[in-house]
Amino acid sequence: MSSLFPIVAPAIKPESNDSGLSAAAQAAEEEKNRMRRYFQKPGSQSELSAVAEQEPVCLYLETTNRCNLLCTTCPRTYEQLEPEADMPWELFTSLIDQYPRIARVVLHGIGEPMLVKDIAQRVRYLKDRNIYVLFNTNGTLLNDANGRALIEAGLDELRVSLDAAESAMFQMVRGKDFFDRIVSNVRNFTHLQRELGAPRPRVSLWLTGLRETVSQLPNFVRLAHSIGVTEVYLQRLVFFDDPMSEQSLARAESALFEHTSEDEHAMIREAETIARELGVLFSASGATDPGESIRMQRTDNPWSLCRRPWSLMYITANGRVLPCCIAPFSMKGYGSFTLGDATQHSLREIWNGPAYQQFREGLLTSSPPPACVNCGLRWSL
Repeated sequence: MSSLFPIVAPAIKPESNDSGLSAAAQAAEEEKNRMRRYFQKPGSQSELSAVAEQEPVCLYLETTNRCNLLCTTCPRTYEQLEPEADMPWELFTSLIDQYPRIARVVLHGIGEPMLVKDIAQRVRYLKDRNIYVLFNTNGTLLNDANGRALIEAGLDELRVSLDAAESAMFQMVRGKDFFDRIVSNVRNFTHLQRELGAPRPRVSLWLTGLRETVSQLPNFVRLAHSIGVTEVYLQRLVFFDDPMSEQSLARAESALFEHTSEDEHAMIREAETIARELGVLFSASGATDPGESIRMQRTDNPWSLCRRPWSLMYITANGRVLPCCIAPFSMKGYGSFTLGDATQHSLREIWNGPAYQQFREGLLTSSPPPACVNCGLRWSL
């Protein structure tokens, strides 16, 4: 058994139930299952058309494309995808106001949302409209003041991308050595939540599934438990056929998907066992379980299960409309999958405009858009 992380008992032992999960983790599991509706569209592929009959249920708003880390799995480390920017407040509010019945908004993209000074104000703007709000963070800026502001604003979910259970591995993946600071920040944040009696936001730790890091998983679960986090997620790596740099870990040989060894599966099973013992929810991106998320599922049309272009819109900090948050990681540049400009046209004009219709038509054929060809193989739908 790996011993990369010293095991420290959490401040409060969570109450458990018949499922083996803590009460908080059980609530997270139930909410995760409810969230499936944001990734699924009623009806079979044969019932879909190029025109979306309903409004999107979810918006991804890239509050910033700036970042203070240099992750070796992220394309922005190796090229400037768009000019650096924070999404202007006026653009942000206008996008929300165009779809007042939107159910869910995600405030991240290619960047670190907590670099945006008014991020809590943006959360409050959404919560005042009864919208479910979440974002991923690297945790470097999760200090007491920022944490309190997010709790008071009503943030529903805070996902911390940590990717390792110890400092050296963290630096290899994330590019800078902020591991101890992030762990301390998250521990202090969950402690603050207990002090305030604040069940929201749900806090989770995320690890990108790499051959180089899968051995971290058992201690990653222990680490989460020791700092008061009740949810852990294994995220499948998205990679380019042609890596952007020799230093990039976004490459086929680092991916676990479809060619995981027995030792690597054993690490995942060990992490699952430890999670059950500690009452931690151990899950995977795409509302699936960790083992299933990397199991071979090759088909002739792996993209066919995707319903994102019928259910959500992604808008970059500069107003460019993309089909989903995965596209920037699937191929270089934005040109081939840009569907509109939200600074020039309304979201309703873009949603069923010519570019969106052409994109959806491709997904319904044997010749999908280039960004989607391997989606479903490289990502958990």
